[in-house]
Amino acid sequence: MKKMLALIVVLAFVLSACSKSNSGGEASSSSSPASNPSASASANGTGTSAKPLKVVLLIPGNLGDKSFLDSANRGLEMIKSQLGAETKVIEMGTDQTKWQPIYEDVANQNWDVIIGGNTTSAEYFYAVAKEHPDKKFIDFDTEFTEIPSNVYAMSYKINDATFLAGAAAAMVSTSSIPRADPKKIIGFIGGLDVPGINNFLVGYIEGAKYVVPDIKVITSYAGTFTDPAKGKELALVQYNAGADVIFGAAGGTGLGIFDAAKEKSKYAVGVDSDQAAIINDTDPDKANLIITSAMKNVDNSILAAVKKFQEGTLPFGKVETMGFSEGGVGIAKNDIYNKLMTDDMQAKMKEIEDKLAGGEIKVSDAMGMQTSEVEAIRNSVKP
Repeated sequence: MKKMLALIVVLAFVLSACSKSNSGGEASSSSSPASNPSASASANGTGTSAKPLKVVLLIPGNLGDKSFLDSANRGLEMIKSQLGAETKVIEMGTDQTKWQPIYEDVANQNWDVIIGGNTTSAEYFYAVAKEHPDKKFIDFDTEFTEIPSNVYAMSYKINDATFLAGAAAAMVSTSSIPRADPKKIIGFIGGLDVPGINNFLVGYIEGAKYVVPDIKVITSYAGTFTDPAKGKELALVQYNAGADVIFGAAGGTGLGIFDAAKEKSKYAVGVDSDQAAIINDTDPDKANLIITSAMKNVDNSILAAVKKFQEGTLPFGKVETMGFSEGGVGIAKNDIYNKLMTDDMQAKMKEIEDKLAGGEIKVSDAMGMQTSEVEAIRNSVKP
């Protein structure tokens, strides 16, 4: 009987110990990133979580411009393919009254990173960011120098790239290649007469004058970034006035410039993306008239920013400027460029690019200019 009682006591002790062991194991499991939401969110910041990073891109307009906005979307696609992130793009349309409510709605959803960009939408974007200090935002193109502490923003030394574009346009215009006009006249079409667009213009003018000091530049503003028909109309006026190369900084409106170039058998310069490469798939005759493009490498910049976010090194509350050395800007040097530009032209372009990268050439920045200063630069090359 005593042996039986002893056995029962031993069994009770063993069962109690097993129960405590299992309880401890379950507690450990619940604190893992996979089952603990806060641990998972923390791990997402360093890229170690089993859960994919959740990234949303808000487009202030619509895709299909084959330029600035499409470049941002390519960046999101690279984030999905290279980082394995869960992604979504939202086209907000052109009605600006709807933008802030859309930003608000997205900020209340479960995204790790909210990406937006565009000067006209920044006010709404930053207002929502301030209301949601627990969320992280990336602005892929800003003109502001002060931003909320939970926003990381990028700006671009686009005037360096457009300096090169202007140099290329002036070289082509004054060359003996087919379609070039003997008149020293080139053109520029902007979406709006605002500092951000005039930064494109100032670099373009200074680059053109660097290689052809007495070049003339016709300047027009469409008043919109979403009207290709308006872009074509303005481009036809400029071609008829003697311009043989036109550069557009006008988003979707700029697509009309290429239509006009094809109709008049003249040249054009693309913007933000390698537009010749994009258009070549559907209309090679039109693409072959785009001598180069002044590019903001928005796609690569967005990808790099999200990688830094994963690593925990993205400097929120800061605006970083992307130039040649950061891979933020450049010009397209594709097969069309190599075919149209002679060896001497290409050598001159390389020389200018090296001087820009080395700081030997300093390009004016329209962002810090008075309206009268920009006007004076426009007038200095007015036909």
